[in-house]
Amino acid sequence: MKGGWVYIVTNRPNGILYTGVTADLARRIYEHRTGAGAGFTQRYGLHRLVYYERYEDIVTAIQREKNVKHWPRAWKARLIVEFNEDWRDLYDDLA
Repeated sequence: MKGGWVYIVTNRPNGILYTGVTADLARRIYEHRTGAGAGFTQRYGLHRLVYYERYEDIVTAIQREKNVKHWPRAWKARLIVEFNEDWRDLYDDLA
């Protein structure tokens, strides 16, 4: 089985958060940035990649995403700050 990524995107530092999971992080964030597909991320302009985790197993990544989605916002914000203190857009780092 292929690995996976759990990621968080936002519209600005301390803005709206969206947690997702994907097998191809660069492609998925590109889709968020270009507005591919309608939905929550497009409606709120969630294009800034501020957090990601890599998993060897997609099933583990999916479970982690489900867990993080149910966390309080403060926990997610703490996770982001520990990984990316300035809430910098990490998309360019993927190349």
